[in-house]
Amino acid sequence: MSAIATVLVANRGEIAVRVIRACRDLGLRSVAVYSEADKGALHTRLADAAVEIGPASPTESYLNLERIIGAAQGAGADAIHPGYGFLSENPLLSAACVDAGITFVGPPAEAMSAMGDKVRARQRMQQAGVPVVPGTDAIADEAEALEAARGIGFPVLVKASAGGGGIGMREAYDEEELKAALKSCSDSAQRFFGDPRVFLERLVTDPRHIEIQVIADAHGNTIHLGERECSIQRRHQKLLEECPSTAIDPRMREEMGQAAIKAATAVGYVNAGTVEFIESHGSFYFLEMNTRLQVEHPVTELVTGVDLVAAQFRVAMGEPLPWRQEEINWRGWAIECRINAEDPWQDFQPTPGRVSAYHEPSGPGVRVDSALAGPGDVSPFYDPMMAKLIVHGESRALAAARGRRALLEYWIGGITTNIPFHAALLEDPDFLSGKLTTDFIPTHPGLLPRAQEWREQQPEDFKHLAGDRRHVAAIAAAIAATQ
Repeated sequence: MSAIATVLVANRGEIAVRVIRACRDLGLRSVAVYSEADKGALHTRLADAAVEIGPASPTESYLNLERIIGAAQGAGADAIHPGYGFLSENPLLSAACVDAGITFVGPPAEAMSAMGDKVRARQRMQQAGVPVVPGTDAIADEAEALEAARGIGFPVLVKASAGGGGIGMREAYDEEELKAALKSCSDSAQRFFGDPRVFLERLVTDPRHIEIQVIADAHGNTIHLGERECSIQRRHQKLLEECPSTAIDPRMREEMGQAAIKAATAVGYVNAGTVEFIESHGSFYFLEMNTRLQVEHPVTELVTGVDLVAAQFRVAMGEPLPWRQEEINWRGWAIECRINAEDPWQDFQPTPGRVSAYHEPSGPGVRVDSALAGPGDVSPFYDPMMAKLIVHGESRALAAARGRRALLEYWIGGITTNIPFHAALLEDPDFLSGKLTTDFIPTHPGLLPRAQEWREQQPEDFKHLAGDRRHVAAIAAAIAATQ
């Protein structure tokens, strides 16, 4: 068993805050790292110690493996938790921890490598009996891609072999579109991942993005914690997630859960991870595995009652899982809204800047995981997500009502955010009836004008709140609607 006393949190923002809080719950000393741009950020103030690791550019700080390991050694850390993003899915960090005698709070490097290459992962999943979308291995050239597409049948999806998160992904409905998509996806893959290889998959119609949370210990035990619905996306990036999914009944949950366990077991996975699937008309197919904690993990925590970050630490310390599969239960419904500094009316472009006023919602069934505790800066160097609003209720309808109430109480002044867009989503009839696909946002153009109406209900700055009776009345009405 690996004893852990001090944890270096190799991340920033709300996930660093989340991990630091878990450390405090478990009696572990926490060490934050920060770039020059994050000096004085909330995660540095909550940790027991903080170490500067370089300039604002991620490549010189949060993505600099040597500086992360050096900071851990200098601070006397015996474990590193990577959070998500940055180096969290880089097998070199996991391997470097082993070399330095530091416990990595995540999977072995070998498991990361096996799932990090999407072509190799497809091959492993087929061998393990996990259903995959009809597709190809890495494509050598345009001629091979055209021949493969004719065999698969149009439309097809061109995807990067390395990386994830939808980066570079392109749809092609005929041969001319395929030629352009191959170059675009390959160029993006080279730019973001240093690997230009691409492959093809059949484009699944009316798809829903469903993922299964798994956790495995070092004693051969692997369980799943059910599904999360992640179909609400823009530019293949998740915006809103929920647990459970309106598309999944108990039978399919168990089928997908067992497929996810097969996937994790096939690569010798240990610790928390997520197996992502595409679901369509009652069938599901392996998409990829995220070998880390997910942004949307709180919805699973609220529905199952499992603290996933604490569980990660316990597994990393060599403890066996304290649950059997039959002991996992799902109670109620949870919805997470990613609160981003971005402009929905300008194709969700980032809007970094100075937050002049900040007030979080609260009340029954409301949780906020935030990088801010008050006015502060949203840096242009990093992801625009500044917080996550998570709501929970006995039913999906109550969770959505609590989400609308909480969004109306959420005040962020000084920059444009996507809060009004979330509010419009949570009252949309198709959303409320569970009619979701990954094309939901582009096929619902009415969301933007409704979001503008919500936007106009919010004061420009927190100082207006006390004197504006219209907003106070609106908040009261929203609260009353949840009773």
